Amino acid sequence: MDHISPEDLFLLLIEPSLTQRKVIVKELNGEGIFNIDFADSIASTLEALEQRTPDLIVSSLHMPDGSATELLSTLKAHELWHQIPFMLVSSETRREQLEIFKQSGVVAILPKPFTKAHLGKAINATLDILAPQELQLELYDVQDIRILLVDDSRLARNHIRRVLTNLGAQYITEAEDGAEALAILEEQLFDLIVTDFNMPEVNGQELTERIRASDRHSHIPVMMVTSEANDAHLATVSQSGVNALCDKPFEPETVKRLLFQLLEQ
Repeated sequence: MDHISPEDLFLLLIEPSLTQRKVIVKELNGEGIFNIDFADSIASTLEALEQRTPDLIVSSLHMPDGSATELLSTLKAHELWHQIPFMLVSSETRREQLEIFKQSGVVAILPKPFTKAHLGKAINATLDILAPQELQLELYDVQDIRILLVDDSRLARNHIRRVLTNLGAQYITEAEDGAEALAILEEQLFDLIVTDFNMPEVNGQELTERIRASDRHSHIPVMMVTSEANDAHLATVSQSGVNALCDKPFEPETVKRLLFQLLEQ
């Protein structure tokens, strides 16, 4: 599809509470989404997916037979369902409980209750993934940009690669952590480095500091992707020489804007 709108989306809503389901449906209708199927458990979700693959899954965290964590793990391991955009709606605020979703490439994590702005932003991110538009640059051909993608989460790498590929990037090399990234940098040159912050051995901040200290690579723009929300922490990371900070979930429109700023400066 070259262009799709919210009205074109087929959505699967997983919500055991009928009251919450009505609230969410009302908000979805307000965004122009009316083609909605329903499930109230992991079992009924898998049955619904066997019948028809949705464009987007919107799920609560808790279900009678398990959690959205278990469901997401099942989807990511499935040959046909692993790339379905997934949106979590939850009142959970504990960082450790939400981290697995941030690292798994969900399109959005919405609070309960969420605002119209929250939902609109999440729907736009879904549309960007389903109907991507190539990033237009004056100084570069985006298809020629050499990108080093560094993240210890395979699922996060898959999602970030998908977003970058949707923007037109073709040359993407992956590293599982900062140590592997440094080894790759000994052999190859890149135009952009996209790195996670939390990684074993050499984290994103340490990797950036090593890059900035290198005569060969110090000029390379670094975009750091992090789920950290602490202002003091982010200020420390910025001082390491990072050119741009991007939150998880990794949103296409934000990435597009940051890439344009980095590569056209």
